[in-house]
Amino acid sequence: MLRDSDLKRIVPALPFLAGAPANLVRDFLGEASICTIPACTQIFMEGDECRAIAILLSGAVRVFKVSETGREITLYRFDRGESCILTANCILGNHQFPAIAVVERDAEAIVIPATAFRDWVNRYEAWRSYVFNLLSRRLATVMAVVDEVAFRRMDARIADFLSRRLAPGSPPLRITHQEVAAELGTSREVVSRILEDFASSGLIETGRGTIRLLDHAGLMRRMRSA
Repeated sequence: MLRDSDLKRIVPALPFLAGAPANLVRDFLGEASICTIPACTQIFMEGDECRAIAILLSGAVRVFKVSETGREITLYRFDRGESCILTANCILGNHQFPAIAVVERDAEAIVIPATAFRDWVNRYEAWRSYVFNLLSRRLATVMAVVDEVAFRRMDARIADFLSRRLAPGSPPLRITHQEVAAELGTSREVVSRILEDFASSGLIETGRGTIRLLDHAGLMRRMRSA
């Protein structure tokens, strides 16, 4: 249960509550709670029952799939004011969670029981609009991942991944080849081979767990090569 004073902290993350019906605000305060979740905590494993949904006030959560061979691919991340659409889908459809969700940065979250979440979708237009807008935005993200995996060459995907994290003159990116592979749904060996090619072409410099940008324009050309 939350107090009226908690709304001051929650409304900046969920601004629709500022103009929400009094009944929704009352139910929200009565059903929701706030908890802290340390980094590296597994929120859901594949096959778990979704008994509650979390909306983040701070921190970040990564949602990913693992293949039978142990290969990972990131589906999406969510942070302040956002929630996990797979959790929402599981609650609304009475399904088991189909992926893994792990806290990447220490998080503070609003936790809402599944029964209340489902009831509010049926009763309150403001809540229903928030949930459906969240589903719509995140679906676009997941579709972009599918498009990348299905139709784009891996060297271009890795160049794109690096270009979004490295700018000219920026410090080295602290990331391992395995972490890059987990983000993009490929093997460490493939990542290592492509990074070695980038390094021999003078685009980057690799160290132990680091990647330094040398030629931003060249990396962008590799990104657009597919």
